[in-house]
Amino acid sequence: MKAASERHFSPGSPEETPLHKMLFLPAAALCCLCSALVTMVAGQLIQEDLTLTRRVGENVSFSCGGIQQCVGTYAYWYQKKENETFKAVLQIYKSDCRLSTRYNHPHKDDFSVEEKQNGCEFRIEKVKIDHSATYYCTCSYYIFGSGTKLSVTDEQVVKPVVSVYPAASRAHLEGNSSLLCVASAMFPPLVQFSWKRQKKNGGEAEELPPAEGEQLELRESGRTIAIRMVDGSDSDTYKYSCWVKHEGGTVEAQTQQGITRLSVCLFVSVCPSVSFQSQCRVKLLCLLYTVLIVKSLVYCCGLSLLMILTNKGASTNCTHAD
Repeated sequence: MKAASERHFSPGSPEETPLHKMLFLPAAALCCLCSALVTMVAGQLIQEDLTLTRRVGENVSFSCGGIQQCVGTYAYWYQKKENETFKAVLQIYKSDCRLSTRYNHPHKDDFSVEEKQNGCEFRIEKVKIDHSATYYCTCSYYIFGSGTKLSVTDEQVVKPVVSVYPAASRAHLEGNSSLLCVASAMFPPLVQFSWKRQKKNGGEAEELPPAEGEQLELRESGRTIAIRMVDGSDSDTYKYSCWVKHEGGTVEAQTQQGITRLSVCLFVSVCPSVSFQSQCRVKLLCLLYTVLIVKSLVYCCGLSLLMILTNKGASTNCTHAD
């Protein structure tokens, strides 16, 4: 009877596995949290070039700032084509930019790395059409840069035409106003928006901080549109300008007055009130995500409690049998 009261489970047995997994979950969550904190401390990788355009047979180099501040010994370069997964290209030593590993890539002999004053540069000799892709630098803790898109084509780089308009929207009911920036007729089509403001009576222009959910970007054929929410009380004090970063150069445009809501809506084929709707969607998604996390935690705690009670009940039954 003594043998019956002693329950020994071998590691991985069906009786032990659920409880074992439940006990492992907090440790796994802690590891993930620690990794995230290390990533935040390590900093960011900066790829200044949004796009690079080359003709067949030309050389191209990709820079990656901040790579020396990353944790670990190695840095990596990945290639990403549309509708395809990431492909590892090179592994390099961060300290002196020496090549460590050349991965089994179809064009591995075309890739190299060279040391520059500001760090290591990834280089492709004599580009081909098949080299067209987005290239990312990464660190040992998988901190990714923003990526640089390479276009191998005979087309010329063309700067965008930029216009800025005040746009009426539902946000006016909350004391905010909207600014609409349109970049069009550019090649390549990828651009990056930023905003500045300057007091109407003069003074230095100051850059607005990142929008953090207050900016909506829409991409259509031949143009990209950014809608930025600003404090309506500042509209009489400041004049705003939109800065569009592009491979051909940075273009600035200041707010134009006298544009009605109807004409703006017809011009961009989408009403600025979409910005309000987009914010609502983001808030709903955040709420849904939070509910799912809480539901998962409750489920895990309930399952752990159930397993503990089940094991305790089985031990009590064995004791009564004795």
